[in-house]
Parts: sequence; C-alpha cells; structure tokens
Amino acid sequence: MDEVALVREAIAAREEAYAPYSHFSVGAALLDSKGRVWRGCNIENASYTPTNCAERTAFFKAVSEGAREFVVIAIVGGAEGLPISNWCAPCGVCRQVMEEFCDPRSFRVVLAASPRQIRTYLLEDLLPLGFGPHDLEAAAQREADGQ
Repeated sequence: MDEVALVREAIAAREEAYAPYSHFSVGAALLDSKGRVWRGCNIENASYTPTNCAERTAFFKAVSEGAREFVVIAIVGGAEGLPISNWCAPCGVCRQVMEEFCDPRSFRVVLAASPRQIRTYLLEDLLPLGFGPHDLEAAAQREADGQ
C-alpha cells in the first residue's frame, strides 16, 4: 500500500474520533507486515487520563488481534469538523508504544497535511535514544554476566 492510500485510511479513521473536550480529531492507519491496515482514532474521556490517542488505538487493536510486525503508520489530525490542513505528529507516549513493537531504524511515520502533502520520518528520528525491549534484554544479559 502506498503512502497516499494509507493517508486516506487515516483520514477515514479520523471520522470516528470521539473528541468532545479538545475538539481535535486524529486518525491513524497502521500497516502491518502482512498488508493489513489497522485504523485508530482518538477517544477522549471526561477525566482526561483514560483518553487514548489514535496511534495507540490502532496499535492496541492490531496487537489484540495478534499482529506483532509493523511497517508504517499514517497520522492526520486537526480541528473537529474541518479538513486536515496541518501536520499532526505523535505524542511522546505514542512514540514509546511504537518503540515497543517496531524497529526504530526501519519503521516509518507518515504525517500528512493533505493527501498530497506528506512527510515521512523514521521512528528513530522522532524518538532518538528511545527506550525499548532491547534495553531490558541488554540489562538482563549484563546481570547474568555478573556485571
């Protein structure tokens, strides 16, 4: 699937956003290694803390269905009821979730201000020195080696 088609999936996902407090709707479309697209939207809550971002919604849906390998995610967002018109980058928590499931050197993050205005980044560029499973494995190995 090309990036434009994935952005269109993210735009469609954004239509389902539940954002009665911020009125900022976000959509994400996550492509797994088997070619499946997992859509996510932001889902807000009156107590704020339980709110979930579109990116994490897409990841959690995919992981809960057994997907574990991901290629790229497209993210769009903007004022509720208006077309997307600006870049919408993932928050730090979402970047950390991406680090959990993706190789930061190859996983792509696509941001779009429109289906024709697209910027693509590697996760490692958006989350330099990210903390992931590899860090825990290295620490466990050092402990096993008596260091």
